[in-house]
Amino acid sequence: MNKLKIKSGDWIVVCDGRKAVILENAGDDVFPNLRTKEVREHADARTSAQGTDAPGRVHTSVGTARSSVEQTDWHDEAEREFLEALAKRLDAALTAGETKTLFMVAAPRALGMIRRVYSPAVRAALKAEIDKDYVKLPVHEIEKRLIG
Repeated sequence: MNKLKIKSGDWIVVCDGRKAVILENAGDDVFPNLRTKEVREHADARTSAQGTDAPGRVHTSVGTARSSVEQTDWHDEAEREFLEALAKRLDAALTAGETKTLFMVAAPRALGMIRRVYSPAVRAALKAEIDKDYVKLPVHEIEKRLIG
């Protein structure tokens, strides 16, 4: 991976489906200094606490046959909602002038989910998407892997 050129004030968003860390470059493009601007997390409750219904049943229009319907994946839904809220936060930050440039570093699955809900402002500000799961790493390690 080529090392990123991150300018002063640029945001690096490191996330997965449960946690997001928004980092801001407090240095410059020669000597970057990533600082934690914001951490967003959502509690991931047990499946039984999220939804307790049994899978649904479908009756055929002819005959007496029945088949089951796949149960809702509540964890998947919670991740999707979390990432949608993150995308809205990024859009609000761009609109308010908190930053002009974004770099997205996300686990491949989360990247696929959040990519679908980017606003036009987020798409325009996005300089790079990196499909890596760095959210559990300390900031200095993220900086080392992204910038060198």
